[in-house]
Amino acid sequence: PLVAALVFALWGAPAIAQEKSDQTASAPFDGNARLRWLASQTAGPRSLAIGAVSAGWSTWFDSPREYNTNWSGFGQRYGLRLAGVATSNTMEAGLGAIWGEDPRYVRQARKPFASRVWSVVRGGFMSRNRAGQPMPAYAFYAAAPGSHFLSNTWRPDSQSSAGDALVRTVYSFLN
Repeated sequence: PLVAALVFALWGAPAIAQEKSDQTASAPFDGNARLRWLASQTAGPRSLAIGAVSAGWSTWFDSPREYNTNWSGFGQRYGLRLAGVATSNTMEAGLGAIWGEDPRYVRQARKPFASRVWSVVRGGFMSRNRAGQPMPAYAFYAAAPGSHFLSNTWRPDSQSSAGDALVRTVYSFLN
């Protein structure tokens, strides 16, 4: 998980930030936009590529150890990650719809570098309400631990303890 977070931070985050910067704060985040966000975050090219890198790395280091270090094991690891991402994103999208949250990143163009960095960090913990005002990202706060504990039901024994779910939750927030 740590390696996947590092790969995301170095490779995936800038690409996703650019994708999100193409969306304007004034564009409505209606049901269709929310479904597009869910599909992109779950099965978009960047997410699928990050999943392949993560599954490859985990296969190399034989984690979880219950899976083989062959193509079958790679596929199981890829599916494990995809199921977790889909669960988390679906929970976040559903709760966000109920609570009126817009999780899209708003690019801070023409601001000093430090302000832009702070905006990215804050964006991991904040969203916007229906009026466009900042609010805590409650849907993400609920979806991250909820999906990680739920995924313990289909994870192999070596990764299905409460401690494992807590570690995955921490990685989600650091990500």
